Amino acid sequence: MAVSQGQTAKFRVLIAADTYPPHVNGAAKSCHRLATKLTARGYDVHVVSPHYTAGPDTVEYREEATVHRLKSYAAPTHEFYRLVIPRRANRVIDNLIGELSPDVVHAQCHYMIGDAAISAAERRRVRLICTNHFMPENLDPFIPGPQFFKNIVSKWSWYDMGRLMRKANVVTTPTRLSADNMNDKARLDYVVPVSNGIDVAKYELGEQESIVPHPHPTALFVGRLAVEKNVDVLLKALTMTDPALNVHAEIIGDGEQRDTLHRLAEQLGVADRVTFRGLVSDEELREAYLRADVFTQPCTAELQSLASLEAMSASTPVVLADALALPHLVSEGVNGHLFQPNNPEDMAEKMSTVLGASEEQQLAMGQASHQLASQHSHERIMDIVQKMYHGATSDEVSDMISEAKLR
Repeated sequence: MAVSQGQTAKFRVLIAADTYPPHVNGAAKSCHRLATKLTARGYDVHVVSPHYTAGPDTVEYREEATVHRLKSYAAPTHEFYRLVIPRRANRVIDNLIGELSPDVVHAQCHYMIGDAAISAAERRRVRLICTNHFMPENLDPFIPGPQFFKNIVSKWSWYDMGRLMRKANVVTTPTRLSADNMNDKARLDYVVPVSNGIDVAKYELGEQESIVPHPHPTALFVGRLAVEKNVDVLLKALTMTDPALNVHAEIIGDGEQRDTLHRLAEQLGVADRVTFRGLVSDEELREAYLRADVFTQPCTAELQSLASLEAMSASTPVVLADALALPHLVSEGVNGHLFQPNNPEDMAEKMSTVLGASEEQQLAMGQASHQLASQHSHERIMDIVQKMYHGATSDEVSDMISEAKLR
């Protein structure tokens, strides 16, 4: 469906998210990029999310969107996650939708904020798009109690996802594997795999640009330092790489596991080969991708892995865990390798294979990574999202994705 400039100038989108910058995680980054791209296309974009600190409801007028922050409380078992009282979220978000009269509500979750936005959109008969970025099992490390209780919570969360997202006009998730998982566990009949998209050009090396290489072959990890990210597997793998290569690791990100990982690096005797950089600026992150000799992702719960796509956009070979959505990003032996999840020995072997390859072979793997990442170009994805907002059905969205080869 063609959308005129006059139409987009008036079209209002409300994005409902349980996490948004300054939070640093894949879902927050994806929502921010979505808001930024929509605003660039002339949409009137509003975001509703929990406040990232203590305080009353506030409204922020940011470059990418008007952000409505709801009063929130610190989660007792998580370092940055914020909780919003459901009853209050229901009332505030219903009033907000009544005041804004959005043309579409795009819920990025089914918990607190998402739950309230989905229910209000259905009640007020506003077009509703739901996108899932989350695996309920990711909550396990933060839920107190025995495993059987965590399993009950996970099963309930899948059920609740289905109950709520079934109300949407279109339900999406970043990959086909994730869609199949939602079909199976949430009993959702039709989930369309729509990539989060990536600004590939942002991470490309400019014509007049040069990057100083690392003095040693270096494996990069980017992400939250959380239990489910399995960064310990990378540190253990480092001890098993070919000694002749003298492989180093650069770790960018922060989280509740930072001290544990620092201690582990000391215990393993690799502290002198690991650089923990914490949080960095966007420009520093881009440079890190361009400097890296290989990008690694040991996490086994990635629904897409934007960090992997960013690294691939920078023409970096990859070594990723053979789990969930990550196999979609690897052409085995072409742009890198998959390794057996939670197996540091296999990870080390694959890292050594990439880092021990000739310069020409590494360059070819990097170029193959870039080519694969280009299939997830943000502009191509946004064309589909735009049509989805303006009335495209699940079948029509699925057909557009197939034609663009974006699954």
